[in-house]
Amino acid sequence: MAALAVAGAVLVQLLSPGHAVYHAGWYNVLIAALIVVACIAGRRLARAGSAPRRLSIALVLAGTGIVGFAGLASGLLGADNETFVGAPGERVRVASLGVLVFPTAVSDGRGSAVRLERPLHAPLQVGTRSRDAGDFVLRAQPRPVVYVQARDASGNRLTITQPQGTAFLSPVLLMQHQQPLAGLNLPYDSFNLPAARRIVKAVMFSPAQAALLLHGGAEPGEPAVLFAVDDENERPLPHAIALSAAGRAVRVAGLTLQGDVTTYPAVEVIAVPNLLGTAFGTLLVLGGLIALIVS
Repeated sequence: MAALAVAGAVLVQLLSPGHAVYHAGWYNVLIAALIVVACIAGRRLARAGSAPRRLSIALVLAGTGIVGFAGLASGLLGADNETFVGAPGERVRVASLGVLVFPTAVSDGRGSAVRLERPLHAPLQVGTRSRDAGDFVLRAQPRPVVYVQARDASGNRLTITQPQGTAFLSPVLLMQHQQPLAGLNLPYDSFNLPAARRIVKAVMFSPAQAALLLHGGAEPGEPAVLFAVDDENERPLPHAIALSAAGRAVRVAGLTLQGDVTTYPAVEVIAVPNLLGTAFGTLLVLGGLIALIVS
């Protein structure tokens, strides 16, 4: 029973990964205590058993040790969950894992799946369902971003830059900062328009936030982006605030701006017990217990 409990406590980390309890001290102490109980009980049974029974007990104890070690290594040494956010086309290195290659965005800010590249491995497509990568589980998480377009007074398209972002030339705002407003923390970001010598700040409203705060600026169910245009020295311009609801273009400070709220994948990396060690140890436990019952 102790051996099965160890295997169950470790297997649940693979079946339902990402919970903070797996890194809690008491959880790992419990696994260690169950391993000790299994070893003590196994030694007592082995003393009075026949050779086949002793072999079966040895298999159970070996499997318990392997699967228990995999669980303890993940729980005590594994990193906490971490989410990696990348700009379109960006390559983000993850220690002990490889390189996450984020897709190039298309016109609406969407793209294909994030790809994990590792030495001596085929590329791994990371989807919304968990994908195993040895000692880690990778899970794509769609997150809201803003795809922006800008034109001058003549209708010419303007180049968008993000000097403070991870990708200098990108029309996709990752919205990783927070702006307090009316008791809410709203995502915001900024971009530059070098040709127009303007800096634009963008605050994103979800449909629920837009309905609560904008009072008619957006229709029910519509997300919105609030633009505030500054000069090149970040000094606010008069009457240079406008709202783009549901991606509609707005004219402000001699510019035509458009902000589409869409989704773009981030990747959550979760430490889990080693898949091979857990599977092998569990098979030894089950095989040894079956042999013990039969004998």
